[in-house]
Amino acid sequence: MITFQSEDLVFNLKEKRKHKHWLLRVAKEEGKSITELAYVFCSDTYLLDINQTYLNHDTLTDIVTFDQSEKPNTVEGDIFISLDRVRENAEKFSTQDSELKRVMVHGLLHLLGYKDKSKSDKETMTLKENYYLERFD
Repeated sequence: MITFQSEDLVFNLKEKRKHKHWLLRVAKEEGKSITELAYVFCSDTYLLDINQTYLNHDTLTDIVTFDQSEKPNTVEGDIFISLDRVRENAEKFSTQDSELKRVMVHGLLHLLGYKDKSKSDKETMTLKENYYLERFD
C-alpha cells in the first residue's frame, strides 16, 4: 500500500493512481515489493525538525527516508519530502513536476538499497532516477 499525505501545508498530489502504479513497477523491476510506503509532503521547517530530531543534521534537505522494512525483498517505510526544496530545485534543474517525481523515486531507491554518499553511488543513483523517470506513464 502506498499513501500520500501532507503535514503543515496543503498539497494534493495529482494523478495518485498513476504515481502508485509507477512506484510499484520500480520496486518490482528492482526485485522487491512494496508492502507499506508513506510519502509525506511538508515544508522546509517541518523537515528540518525531523532532520535535527532523528538524524542530528542541522541542514535543509529535500528528502528524509526512514526504512522500516523487516522482511527480505519488501519495502516498508516513510519518505518525507520538502516541497519548499522541490520548488527551489525545480527552478535550477527542471520543472516542479519532474523534480517532485525525481525526489519521489530517489526516496524509493534508497529503500531499495541504493546509496548516494560516494561519487560512484551518486552516479548510479542518478542513472536509476533518469531511467525510471523515463518510464513514468
